[in-house]
Parts: sequence; C-alpha cells; structure tokens
Amino acid sequence: MFVNFCLAAAKGSGDPGRRSHRLFLPPPQAAANLAGGPTARLDFGGSSLDSQERILRLEIIKVCRKLESRGLIAASDGNVSCRAGEDCILITPSGVSKGDMEVDEIAKTCMRGNLLEGPLRPSSEIRMHLLVYRMRPEVSAIVHAHPPVATALTLAGYPFNSKVLPEVWMMLGKVPVAPYATPSTDEVPKSIEPYIMDSRAILLERHGALTLGRSLMEAWMRMEKLEHCAKILFYASMLEDRTAPVALSEAEIAKLG
Repeated sequence: MFVNFCLAAAKGSGDPGRRSHRLFLPPPQAAANLAGGPTARLDFGGSSLDSQERILRLEIIKVCRKLESRGLIAASDGNVSCRAGEDCILITPSGVSKGDMEVDEIAKTCMRGNLLEGPLRPSSEIRMHLLVYRMRPEVSAIVHAHPPVATALTLAGYPFNSKVLPEVWMMLGKVPVAPYATPSTDEVPKSIEPYIMDSRAILLERHGALTLGRSLMEAWMRMEKLEHCAKILFYASMLEDRTAPVALSEAEIAKLG
C-alpha cells in the first residue's frame, strides 16, 4: 500500500496549479528561508529519520488528501497528528492547505508542544491534541476536520444519535457535542476535556469534529463514518412525516415498453 502511495506522491497530482508532493527535502538553506530561520535537518534519503517515522509522515499526507478529496476540510482547515515515540508527536503545520502539504512540512514536537523538527509552526490546535494524548495513552492518532453536515447539525441543535445505525454505534459509540470554544485558544481543550475519556469521536459546536484512533487510518475512518452518518440523519430529517412519491400508473409504465 505504501509503495503505491509513494509512487503516486513522487509523480505529483498532474495539476499545474498544485505543488508536487516530493518525498525529499529541499536543500537546508531553502528550508531555512521558508521558515525565516534555521531548521532541523531531516533527510528522507538518508538515516536521519527511521523507516517507521517516514511511514507515519506518508500516512499523515494520505489522510490529509482523503480529508480534502471528501470535502471534509477547506483551505487550511483541520489538523492531523500521531504519536512518534514516547515523548513526541507528528502534527500538521499551521496555515498550510492539507491537500498541498509536503512531507517535510509536518512538524515534530515534544509532548509539551515544543518544536523539535520542521520548518513551520505546528497546528494552532496542538493543545487539543496533546490533552487527548495525555489523558488517553492508548490513543495513537487524532483527526480534526470540519465535516460540513456534521458541523451543520451542531448549528441547528439537531442531535447526533449514533444509535440509529448499528455500524455507526459499533464504530463510534456515543458522540457528544462539546460547547463552542474560541478556536486556537485554551478554551478548546477545556471544552472537550469532559468527553475525552469516554469518546471515540467528539463534535465541536461550530468547529467541526475530533476523532481518535489507535492508528491514523482508524482515526480517519471514524471521521468518514461520522460525516456519513450525519448525512443520513439529515436526509431522514427531510423525509420525516412525508409520504413516498407517487409512482407512474400502470398505463404510463406500459407506454415505456
């Protein structure tokens, strides 16, 4: 799976309006210029990163592309992270379009949020991620996105009842709605803290959703399932108390041959 992804990433998207997703870093000086100062050395062609970290970085890129292609984020929305050791995480950078993000732009930080490697600042929502990792040692990956329908349910005050579909309940369990908090502030981790221990997915009022997983793919699939269920709930609300469309008469059907 990763071999195919690496080949696709190396070829780029084919769209001249998008940057190609290279697997190697720019020259050190170019990276330093991008950041406005010196940057930690990362060499995807050498031994600076072990194979496991390279795989994690590629998987973050894969998840980000899925989020964009499914319409679950727009512009620089959202953030994705995973554990990369006992005392560090990999997390998407701040202000970067996730669909155009480069492998070397992913930030590596300690569990206190200090940047260890990377040319760009980590996501402004890193405090939310770090709180989850501290409270839930078994969680290895987190996805935060702005799924449109699921977010719309929080605006309308419409309950997200995961018990209406068996597969949704099995994958997500109960999905609480955290009260509105100003994005990129300490209010966000405080708003989700009461729900972290018992949730696999949390809706954030007016601010999308957060899904947790034992792997990046599990966190991604929970986000995808969350939005899929939100769409079904929305469609059901539109059809509630409505009669089914009237079928064509048998005579009209007969005319169709």
